[in-house]
Amino acid sequence: MLYQILPTLSDDFGALRLFQFITFRTGGAILTALVLSLLLGNRVIAWLRSVQGAGQPIRTDGPEHHIISKAGTPTMGGVLILLAVTISTLLWADLSNGYVWTVLLVTLGFGALGFADDYVKVTRRNSKGLSGRTRILCEIVMALLAAVAIASIAGDPLGSSLAVPFFKDVLVNLGWIFLAFAVFVIVGASNAVNLTDGLDGLAIGPIIISSMSFGIIAYLAGNAIYAEYLQLPLVPGAGELAVLCGSLVGAGLGFLWFNAPPAMVFMGDTGSLSAGAALGATAVVAKHELVLVIIGGLFVLETVSVIVQVVSFKLTGKRVFRMAPIHHHFEKKGWAEPTIVIRFWIIAIVLALVGLATLKLR
Repeated sequence: MLYQILPTLSDDFGALRLFQFITFRTGGAILTALVLSLLLGNRVIAWLRSVQGAGQPIRTDGPEHHIISKAGTPTMGGVLILLAVTISTLLWADLSNGYVWTVLLVTLGFGALGFADDYVKVTRRNSKGLSGRTRILCEIVMALLAAVAIASIAGDPLGSSLAVPFFKDVLVNLGWIFLAFAVFVIVGASNAVNLTDGLDGLAIGPIIISSMSFGIIAYLAGNAIYAEYLQLPLVPGAGELAVLCGSLVGAGLGFLWFNAPPAMVFMGDTGSLSAGAALGATAVVAKHELVLVIIGGLFVLETVSVIVQVVSFKLTGKRVFRMAPIHHHFEKKGWAEPTIVIRFWIIAIVLALVGLATLKLR
């Protein structure tokens, strides 16, 4: 909104030309989302407590101490993240950019689905929520609509092509298969983040790190000079997603203030599904879907641990981990919750640096 209004006044106020620059508006988006989160946090948490009463139902098959230590903590804290991201993005982004609307809408769509899932859990006092079939079907439909929109905005052949890291100017045209691939990326990222959200502060840290990384990637991919220098596929308009990613960074930092151990609120599926979808959709736009596997490697590790556990138990009757996802395995081994969280953040930072290094290693 500010991008459309303030630069027109730059002849009278030269400083307003700053609003033409994505980097300046990204910084503004980070600060705006952060301040909004901090200002609204206590009020949102108080509202969630009033409507939820006993808070989020705790898994009976999870670590035993969670039943006591986390009882009564409200969920759906992702509402705070979505409010901050939406307001900040609408304020600082170029609203004529189709990518911004596509990623923002898919973020809100997955957030609404997560809200419904959290609502069922709270009202029925059951940790299972919506049926798996219902949830995955809704996710696929929303991701498919986003994939079609992204491909349409990008045009041929870019819209249906896959970029391969470490190789310069390599674009593999997947044709209509690209839509299925994009759906897999968005849905997979969303659910991977959801699986990681199991300890206070565990998921939001890597979300902030990944959002920051993909804000940089989107900016570089959308800038003709930097894309040519780094030999990346140029995606005109993708740079504007740096503003949205910045909003997610700021909102995440603000949410972490209340989600740090011991958490005052859980993000719930409302936050984890929407943040994962935002990262997945941004990766699809910027043509860095495969790099998402590296930068979001912690999310991948959590998902793989669940798959390995389930497959091993069904085939052999034995469990590979003491409990899955893998963060619960370390809890069972006696690691303190803050120790697990901080060490996993360190892993996320290292993986983000490796992912960003692929921009130059070509």
